Amino acid sequence: MAQSFDVPLQSRIVDDKSPICIPFILSRIETYQKQHPNTTRPFIIGLNGVQGVGKTTLVRALAETLQGREGLPTLVVSIDDFYLTHADQLALAAANPDNQLVQYRGEPGTHDIPLLTSFLASLTSSAFPPEGIHVPQYDKSLFSGLGDRSPPSTWPHITSPPKIVILEGWLVGFRPLSPVSLEAKYSSPTTKTLHRHLPAHLMFINSCLEQYQQIWDQFDAFVHVDAEDLGWVYEWRIQQEQGLRREKGVEGGMSDEQVRKFVDCYFPAYELYIDGIRDGVFGERKRACQLRLVVGRDRAVKESLVI
Repeated sequence: MAQSFDVPLQSRIVDDKSPICIPFILSRIETYQKQHPNTTRPFIIGLNGVQGVGKTTLVRALAETLQGREGLPTLVVSIDDFYLTHADQLALAAANPDNQLVQYRGEPGTHDIPLLTSFLASLTSSAFPPEGIHVPQYDKSLFSGLGDRSPPSTWPHITSPPKIVILEGWLVGFRPLSPVSLEAKYSSPTTKTLHRHLPAHLMFINSCLEQYQQIWDQFDAFVHVDAEDLGWVYEWRIQQEQGLRREKGVEGGMSDEQVRKFVDCYFPAYELYIDGIRDGVFGERKRACQLRLVVGRDRAVKESLVI
């Protein structure tokens, strides 16, 4: 959620990541300002973190430090707030009834990329709109958890341009694969979830990912919070669900098996695209613009490197 940093107790992971990220970000900003001394365009950071790794805690700490200590107005935007409307998601699912990857929100193809594109265009315009900008919001609780876009009248309103924009999300920075590379991933004996889907269905989300590239190409820096073992995502997500029930006294909720099925919906994209993130989202075009943090099972940083 944009500029919303209320973090539930169950997701308050000790922050050992922002002390590593802040010097990297400030260094990139300094270089950017030297290269573009007269620009009014905000510095845009992409941030990718696997589910349950502490991404919410990190972006909260980054925004508070950049804005409070460094005096850099910072806007945090989640790509989750740009999911398709409920009606459009139903239409996508109906048009692809056999493709389980797009029956619910989450995978490439389930976001409103034109909305995100126009939103970023407003933020990066040389003349900030005098009427300000409304930041889209998505309510995951609507339609019994299927979710829908919140009414525009409820969207937060910003009246001055930010200096820093952080776009965060679990698929931020994913680059599409060539058909040959996708087939190689699919044929790998180590795959955990890809064989549960038809190659054509995987190719569908891969082709949808193409339209996201115009967004990623606007990044000036990138932060990737990775895990030594992606399988821990299941464990972390179960811990989050159990913690939420304890904290809020929620009866029921998702069982451990339901959580596993939930993560199964996202895991194919991890298997397809995480190596591309690890190799560097900028390729040879920008060097030393990506920070990769690798965490252990306890979600503490074990390794950090600049790509």
